[in-house]
Amino acid sequence: MALTVLQELGKVAGYAASPSLSMLPNPEPARRRAAKPRSLKQEYEEFILQRIEEFKDQLTRDKLLAVADEAVRELEMGTEDQLVLTEVLVLEHVDRLIMRRLNLPSYRRWRDRHVRLRRAQREATHWGLDAGTPLQDLATRLEEGDLALVIGSGVVPAGLFLAAHDTEVLFIDAALSAVEAAEHRAAAEALGSRFQALVVSLDIWFPEVTPALTVLDPLALGDFDPVHRHGVLETLKGRTARGGAHLVLPSEPPPGVTPLAPEALQAYYTGWMVERARRTARGRWFLAYKP
Repeated sequence: MALTVLQELGKVAGYAASPSLSMLPNPEPARRRAAKPRSLKQEYEEFILQRIEEFKDQLTRDKLLAVADEAVRELEMGTEDQLVLTEVLVLEHVDRLIMRRLNLPSYRRWRDRHVRLRRAQREATHWGLDAGTPLQDLATRLEEGDLALVIGSGVVPAGLFLAAHDTEVLFIDAALSAVEAAEHRAAAEALGSRFQALVVSLDIWFPEVTPALTVLDPLALGDFDPVHRHGVLETLKGRTARGGAHLVLPSEPPPGVTPLAPEALQAYYTGWMVERARRTARGRWFLAYKP
């Protein structure tokens, strides 16, 4: 019984040994439908399931089998009225055991914390963002089903801020380490359901999406020569929904790297309505709207 349950646990865990979507050569984001508002109860259930699966992924085969054995023993001790000990019952009890081990909160305790957390996440200062940028205004103007495309590790906080406002966010970067770091932070902030991350080399391939808002870190284009940079930006502009916006935000460059200033990209937005670059503590930003 326990061995069979272990096999089922492997299926439930999503075959952790197989490559993740973000590591595939040409990852295609799932076709996006307008996201329906979720109840707090649904968010809680998702939180619990995510923590359980993360715990299972960290266990070796032997340790996972030991948990399954423990679940079988506990069920057998209290099965006076239970004639059939099914795999489903064992799998459910394994999850209950893990919940106890992780000391996961009750719905009421989670709800109280979650409401406070989400309220804080909807403030730019929670993410270390400059309050002088138009992110707050843009977040409130995005409609249900709109997609925000976030490009470059320097603007991950802006993407998480948008996800906290119930916007569907797709983050892309050429570095796997940056994508994994963004995914882990989104999970830690309970925003994983609104935040998808992919490894993408912009000069080779671009995901089939039509974002209403693109937030761009100039450093993401810093290694391109002017010709390639122009091509990437033209692709980004072409994929943007009509009336959509591009927000180019400065980020902190790594040591020894000369940053590409946001205003250096303004020349690529001829024909768009450009809001002049404004200076913040981290440099200048600009906002451009597609006609």
